[in-house]
Amino acid sequence: MSVTHLKQDTLTNLPFYEERVDLACAFRWTARLNMHEAVANHFSLAVNDDGSQFLMNPNQVHFSRIKASDLLLIDANDPETLTGPNAPDPTAWGLHGAIHRNVPHARCVMHVHSIHATVLASLADSRLPPVDQNSTMFYGPRQVIDENYGGLAFEEEGERCSALLADPRTQVMIMGNHGILVIGNTVAEAFNRMFYFERAAETYIKALWTGRPLRTLSDAIAEKTADELDNYPGQAERHLAELKAILDEQEPAYRN
Repeated sequence: MSVTHLKQDTLTNLPFYEERVDLACAFRWTARLNMHEAVANHFSLAVNDDGSQFLMNPNQVHFSRIKASDLLLIDANDPETLTGPNAPDPTAWGLHGAIHRNVPHARCVMHVHSIHATVLASLADSRLPPVDQNSTMFYGPRQVIDENYGGLAFEEEGERCSALLADPRTQVMIMGNHGILVIGNTVAEAFNRMFYFERAAETYIKALWTGRPLRTLSDAIAEKTADELDNYPGQAERHLAELKAILDEQEPAYRN
């Protein structure tokens, strides 16, 4: 069966339970940050060695309600995926299926239409320049811009977008006229990048609003700072751990 919607009495016996909890936390916190879009947008996480099997949110469920047991287990190589009773959103299958099929280093994939990142994606020049410390995280090849939006992310569009992630140094795809897609090795890494990209985009967009000249960092300092942030120990993991601790106190149902 291509898609499994799992419910078990003993939740910790769910396949990939801890990974499910991490993803459920990311969904709920993204909603708290108002970075979601109604019942659209999707996160996925590879759970096997070649990345072809992955967890993803069910079709048309609000991020703020997603629980660990709700997540679908999908095989990117199964052409019958969209025929089952718990089939994912077709655009989620088109985009995330193609990435997990073609880009094994993209273990966790988060796609949102967050406001400031989407404003950036709407500019003729969608590059995020190094104007502050946060934006240096995405300096150089760490960001790639999709200049050729082709409509909803059905399978052909997903295949096209996946080809833009071939460089393993890429962390964020700025999807022109669309939004952003962030990748990472873990939920913690991808979520941390998504959070900081939106913050950096907000700073840049608001700096543009002033109409005054920008103080842009030199290439050397931007690359140095990006390397330092790439290697900063444990920050992404601690970020997600703190968010789970807050949810454990305030809405522990996300673990169900």
